[in-house]
Amino acid sequence: MTNDQNLLTVGSVPKKVLLFAVPIFFSNLFQQLYNAVDSLIVGNFIGEQALAAVGSSSSLIMLMIGFINGVSLGAGVLVARLYGAQDHKTLKRAVHTTVALGLCAGVLLSILGVIFTPQILRWMGTPADVLPQSVLYFRVYFMGSLSVVMYNMGASILQSVGDSRSPMIYLIIASVTNVVLDLVFVAGMGRGVESAALATIISQTLCAFLAFRKLTLVQAPYRIIWKEVGFRADMLRQVLTLGVPSGVQNSVISLANVIVQSNINAFGSAAMAGCAAYSRVEGFAFLPVTCFALALSTFVSQNIGAGRFDRVRQGMRFGLICSPLLAECIGLFIFTFSPQLIGAFNNEPQVVAYGVADAHTVALFYCLLAFSHCCAGILRGMGRPIIPMTIMLSIWCVLRICYITIAVRLIPDIHMVYWAYPITWTISSILFALCLTKLRFPPMPAQAEK
Repeated sequence: MTNDQNLLTVGSVPKKVLLFAVPIFFSNLFQQLYNAVDSLIVGNFIGEQALAAVGSSSSLIMLMIGFINGVSLGAGVLVARLYGAQDHKTLKRAVHTTVALGLCAGVLLSILGVIFTPQILRWMGTPADVLPQSVLYFRVYFMGSLSVVMYNMGASILQSVGDSRSPMIYLIIASVTNVVLDLVFVAGMGRGVESAALATIISQTLCAFLAFRKLTLVQAPYRIIWKEVGFRADMLRQVLTLGVPSGVQNSVISLANVIVQSNINAFGSAAMAGCAAYSRVEGFAFLPVTCFALALSTFVSQNIGAGRFDRVRQGMRFGLICSPLLAECIGLFIFTFSPQLIGAFNNEPQVVAYGVADAHTVALFYCLLAFSHCCAGILRGMGRPIIPMTIMLSIWCVLRICYITIAVRLIPDIHMVYWAYPITWTISSILFALCLTKLRFPPMPAQAEK
């Protein structure tokens, strides 16, 4: 791909947004497929407790890696702006600082994850019959978390310069690899949940290798030269300024979701398994949410770097219409076919009942989730990560925790836990809508210093 093809600052706005968003959609689709296959194979070949152990992973994993992923989003915003402005010298320094940050963060995460996993799972109230398998799964996963972090950093760099197709190809390869390894380790060799984590880590390592092979060989200003990888104080400051709010937001919201998960755990392993199965299904609803949020963030950042504010407004309108519509269509499908979808993971009647109840409570509100994430992506692309951080922390974290703490004590019914998400998505959407009505286009931190 040439630089002109990568740039999102020229050409039809809907076409550019879609051409960038669609590969991200398929990347996430294949990632969700192999996550679903993980649960399908574990649930059918090992059993309900193993499914509960694996299925409860998402909230804890996001708690541990959410901060680093948020920082990678900040790095991506900076890289996209510099690429849109065609400031190649500064772009090169930003890319090498991002890689150095990823290496340090990945090693630290591996150490912390292995050490603190048992204690965090106990804080989550993980039932005793599920705890040993959960600890085993998470420890194996975090031993390879450097690969997860480095792939996210590499993909963030590629997507920020308009190349969303390469990460898509790498994720497809990793997804197929993961499915094959799951079938060999779990279905074929009869290994336990640790083999599912090992399959995921091997796949992510392959993904990271392919991404950095591309970044090392590409003849472009964002090419990585390993001897130049290191921290540049000015670039690190800008990356952290843009990324830390998103990282804090991801981690604290994940902490809130861990508390939600701990309330689900209190209803037993059947509730855990049912909600775990639903979470795998729900992951598909996040496809239009995440792809448009990231596409808008990159599109806005590149065009602000180029001074094309007219294109920024057009892209915003297009994304804020498409993403909620697509998310709602998926929600309607999940609402309608939830018994069959949940039953594919585990056909125990009680497990299916919990999963279907979760789907029927949440699925019709996906449009609000999409709207909130798209608004957050737009604001991050504008260099204003504090606004989505403030809204999401106050609503998706503080209010969500307060609601669950009070509601479950007053009415000890798992449906009260399910309603935490639609309620908080509704309130955040209203606040984001109010923010967009007062939106302005000030320079980003890098531009102000320049």
